[in-house]
Amino acid sequence: MRRTLVAVCMTVLTAPAAFAAPCITSQGAFPSYKQALSQQASAAGVGQRGLQALQSAQLSGITWRFESSPSSQSGVSYSDPSNFLAKRSGSSAQAFINQVSSRISSNANLFSSLEQSYGVPGSVLATIWGLETSFGGYLGGTSIVDGAVTLASYCRRHPRFEDAAIAALQLVDRGVITPGTQGGPSGELGHMQFLASNWAQFGVDANGDGRADPYNATDALASAANMLRRNGWQPGQPFTEGTRNFQVLSAWNDSGNYQRAIAYAASRAGG
Repeated sequence: MRRTLVAVCMTVLTAPAAFAAPCITSQGAFPSYKQALSQQASAAGVGQRGLQALQSAQLSGITWRFESSPSSQSGVSYSDPSNFLAKRSGSSAQAFINQVSSRISSNANLFSSLEQSYGVPGSVLATIWGLETSFGGYLGGTSIVDGAVTLASYCRRHPRFEDAAIAALQLVDRGVITPGTQGGPSGELGHMQFLASNWAQFGVDANGDGRADPYNATDALASAANMLRRNGWQPGQPFTEGTRNFQVLSAWNDSGNYQRAIAYAASRAGG
């Protein structure tokens, strides 16, 4: 099976500094943040649908609670990646690796095509897919717009994630998501849990239906491969710790635990 991979160019515009929205430390200030962000979003080219989605956005309680407890995010440093895999997957590391291998086998043509096009092994992509959403089994339960805007508003994260919030509004404009589309608590979307700004930059139409859809597994996997390749992935080279390709994994997730888990599982799953 041969698939045509069509890149979709989705540019996130940068708003002028004059419209920069101030961050907040109180949940009660969320409406005023949205009002200021609306000016910034409008200057960035967000249209009526996106601005309406922003107007109706609600503060995400789970996002706010998570960001209010930074110590909970650092977690434990796992010297043995199999322990992290077990905790993350809710099963043994070997059971997770077996699932990765099974996904590769049942989608062999797809993963082969992606590796040919981008140079990223199927085992790496399938491992990330499993870690992010249990191979599409759980795509999140928080409004993407709510989560993205809440994250951007919080002073500890502001303004690093404002581009992602504005990109989420642009995706509403383009019909990629709706104001109610659900994903991760930080605004992650689809099978591979992209931030909206990363999807806008790296999303591709891999199944040839004319649209890049993060909720289509083929498009999402191809987009992950595209993101890694464009961040410096070297085809045919190892991805064990200390290599260039291992460093590229930080573009996906800057957690050392996560990077080691990907390298560990992917090297054992094969494909």
